[in-house]
Amino acid sequence: MKNIKDIPVHIGWYIAGFVDGEGSFNVSFCNRPDHKNMWKTTLTFNVAQRDKTVLALIKQHLGCGRLQARKDGVWYYVVSNPQAINERVIPFFTRFKFLSAKSKRNFMIFKQIVRKMLDKEHLTRKGLHEIAVLRERLNENRGRRRKYTVKDIEKGIHWKSSETIR
Repeated sequence: MKNIKDIPVHIGWYIAGFVDGEGSFNVSFCNRPDHKNMWKTTLTFNVAQRDKTVLALIKQHLGCGRLQARKDGVWYYVVSNPQAINERVIPFFTRFKFLSAKSKRNFMIFKQIVRKMLDKEHLTRKGLHEIAVLRERLNENRGRRRKYTVKDIEKGIHWKSSETIR
């Protein structure tokens, strides 16, 4: 696997510019009765495109993630492994920075959420709440509704103290 420092700058800046326009950082919550706090928290970095050529280039240079196709012919490059996001995606976009204010902002928020999850804060009442609040600021004004709001998540938390769930 390539070291992020070894990625040629012309490739790195091309990928960063492409992702600046077509990529997305997301955090989702899924109500899961089999989880002790009733919520599964998932981190995702993805890029969508009809032509998978550039997506394959991104996957090759980041050295993680997967390509998947939708029925309508759109391809996705997806990274949802928190370790890969922390060790490959974040260092890549820290080196090859976004130009748009929107992507810079979303990346900054996403990094905060990733750090909280790696520190296991999503397993505490306070941490899960903080992640949910940060998630509301991700991709703002995109014209979509979230399936679960911060209030839904707070109502669905089923532990009695702020102790870590184990």
